[in-house]
Amino acid sequence: MIDMELFEYTVTNLLKGFGTTLQIGLFGIGLSLLVGMALALMRVSGNKLAVGFAFGYSTVFRGTPLLVQLFILYYGLGTLGFIRHTPALWWIFSDGTRCAILAIALNSGAYIGEVFRGGFQSIPNGQIEAAKAIGMRPFKRFCRVSFPLAIRQALPAYSNEIILVIKGTSLASTIAVMDLTGHAKRLMNQSYAIIETFMIAGLLYLAINFTLLAIVHVIERWLHIAKR
Repeated sequence: MIDMELFEYTVTNLLKGFGTTLQIGLFGIGLSLLVGMALALMRVSGNKLAVGFAFGYSTVFRGTPLLVQLFILYYGLGTLGFIRHTPALWWIFSDGTRCAILAIALNSGAYIGEVFRGGFQSIPNGQIEAAKAIGMRPFKRFCRVSFPLAIRQALPAYSNEIILVIKGTSLASTIAVMDLTGHAKRLMNQSYAIIETFMIAGLLYLAINFTLLAIVHVIERWLHIAKR
């Protein structure tokens, strides 16, 4: 029989971490989109320096674990003198939640950059040439032709990255952030109700991912209708 008092206590405490997980996930997704788009534009720019930088960045951040990157940002860079004496930098690196957001944004941005690079490279040359032929300026051509077409191509793969970002937020608990996983660990040590605690935590992660995927699905349908 389920101990309702323990169940309510577990849910109440996990919901405290739910907000932190949501904060890290949503800010991480937003910042990683900006990083990824910048990297994708560098990769297709034709500028050797920009291409080289984007390729190197992608190789480093995709080739090393997110957990290692998180530790370097929080436990490594946070100990450097110039960061401690620079208020703006110290504001970021002194807080585990903000470090987690930064680490997820930098890591996920490398993957998203590759996703959008593929989207840009899949645009038919005829579409670009047609836009040039009618006298579209580069910025207008990007906004009306390149970006919408790339988004349609990249959105299915991008939705997978969103799932990975939300799951990656659980690593924030390793730097003492009391997110959903952090609260689950503490409850496990208090009540030893391991299965119940982590099943509820898993359902809450699933709820976040289900909601975000539903939003992406709505955007996909809207883009499909707009295309027709």
